[in-house]
Amino acid sequence: MSKILITGGAGFIGYFVAEKLSQNPENQITVLDNLSRGCNDKEFETLCAKSNVTFVQGDLTSQATIDDISRDYEYIYHLAALVGVKNVKDAPDRVLSVNIRSTLNLFEAARSFYRLRKIFFSSTSEVYAGTFMHFAVGVPTSESVPLAVSDITSARSTYAISKMCGESICFSYGEKYQIPFVIGRYHNVYGPRMGWAHVIPEMYAKITNNAELTVTSPGHSRAFCYIDDAVEFTVRLTEHYQTEGEIFHIGNPTEEIRIKDLVKLIARVMNRQVFVETGRDMPGSPHRRCPDTAKAERRTGYRANIALEEGVKKTYQWYQSRLDSYEEGR
Repeated sequence: MSKILITGGAGFIGYFVAEKLSQNPENQITVLDNLSRGCNDKEFETLCAKSNVTFVQGDLTSQATIDDISRDYEYIYHLAALVGVKNVKDAPDRVLSVNIRSTLNLFEAARSFYRLRKIFFSSTSEVYAGTFMHFAVGVPTSESVPLAVSDITSARSTYAISKMCGESICFSYGEKYQIPFVIGRYHNVYGPRMGWAHVIPEMYAKITNNAELTVTSPGHSRAFCYIDDAVEFTVRLTEHYQTEGEIFHIGNPTEEIRIKDLVKLIARVMNRQVFVETGRDMPGSPHRRCPDTAKAERRTGYRANIALEEGVKKTYQWYQSRLDSYEEGR
């Protein structure tokens, strides 16, 4: 039996990690979430109704929540964070405060965890934004590429900075207090329950209501990874005995596609005709982003295998009945 804590478990990736781990009846899972962005929907209610899953509503920035956390967890999946373009734009101070304080508090508490085998820290490909802007970087990109901040005065930088700080906390506390950890940098993970403020679900709504679309950064390319593949990497990297103290890319390098071609693929999946008009390039957005996942593949023996079109179809099946709830930017 493993006792597992999943922070941010009502959110996108956190929910699917909890769902996968709950399939083993011997796992005892605690899902911790403040529900500020996580969704308390039917899927989440079904998850929490399982006999081996307990939901705790709490906030890792609160000392009371930290004090209440049991000290006998073996695995911690730290997926709680304030994310999203709207938060970065409207509340960059909270992005920094919440993401950094929650990770500091968790690692402070982890000093007294007496059964801890691994903390998984959820990082992001956004940490490379400054590096791509100012330096020549190979694509697919490896984990060894140095990180840089593009503009310290920009609110847009705060999310990436908060994740860089989180990674630094892992290494600093890990070395000083012998806290075992592994870092996963997610690259463009998509799937059901991810909200609307992402290009794939956003396009479902826009194509439903429009025959013509202006597409931002149409020539930029991204490598998209379906949620099931991302979760498989996450769990394998956390449970593997030879991943401690390392950084791994989580993504699917075989599914890189230009944004304008992605829109056309989505329209085809939806059985729609759409005219794509070229929009402006988003400032600060790298022309290409694609991870080198060879390190994670070697260590776990796993390779992402869900093709983009298949994943887009699976995701659309979930969103199709929810299109009337679309709210731009959320």
